[in-house]
Order: sequence, then C-alpha cells, then structure tokens
Amino acid sequence: MSRGLSPVVGTVLLVVVTVVLAGIGGAVAFGSDTTESTPRVHFTVSAEADADRITITHDGGDTVSTEELTFRIEIDGQPLAQQPPIPFFAADGFASGPTGPFNPAADPMWTAGESASVSLASTNAPLLDPGATVSVTISTDQGTVAQLETNAA
Repeated sequence: MSRGLSPVVGTVLLVVVTVVLAGIGGAVAFGSDTTESTPRVHFTVSAEADADRITITHDGGDTVSTEELTFRIEIDGQPLAQQPPIPFFAADGFASGPTGPFNPAADPMWTAGESASVSLASTNAPLLDPGATVSVTISTDQGTVAQLETNAA
C-alpha cells in the first residue's frame, strides 16, 4: 500500500513547490517598488528675529509639491503653538501672505533655487529672539525629507 501512495505524495509535493516558486517569481516581477519614495532634496533655513520670519530655500534635488509636505517648527526646542498649514494665505499664528510656494496663489511645485517664508504673528509662541535656535522638520507621508537648524539673526 505504501508503494501506491508514494507517487501521489511526490506529485502533490512537486505541484506545491511549483506553485510557491511561481508565486514568489510573480511577486518579484510585478510587485517591485509600488510605493512612493521620499523625495531627495536639499533645503536650508534662515531666521530673522526682527521680522519673526523663517525662510526655507530649496537648494537642489527633486521638485516637490508643497501640498504633500508637512512642516514642524521649534524655537529653542519648543514647538510653535500653531504650526504652518502649508500652503496657506491666512492662518492662526502667522502673518497673512507667506511667500513663494507656501502661498496657495503660487505654483505648489517647489523647485531648486526657490525660497519660501512664513512670518510668525504675535499670537504664536514662542517668537523669535536674536540667537534663538530654529529647527524645522519637513516630512511627507513616506517619512522625513529634511531636518534643518539655524540660529535667528
């Protein structure tokens, strides 16, 4: 009886191995890189205490849409009470009319060489003092794009 069973078991095992290998091969062939990657870009930040203005410059790399970015600003390690909802024209905690691609009237595609800035309103906290450390984290749904730091002039 065990002789008659061996060819059946062998055939079933061969079919299972073939199906598994075909599945792995299909996943490799058709499932490659279906997720978006984090943009590769280089930014710099500057801060002017007398104007309570933070400016970020796109120095090079991929063009990015400001509509896909989130910004988190900290001053001396303390997050702003209100974070900028980029793009915006008027928002709590910020002076109206941000510049560059932070303004919804501008092209949201941020390319190398362009700068964008926000000015803190007196209702936001903390405000910029000369020498304060300003940290900006720029992110997308895929992860952190840049972590920037400067001292307010």
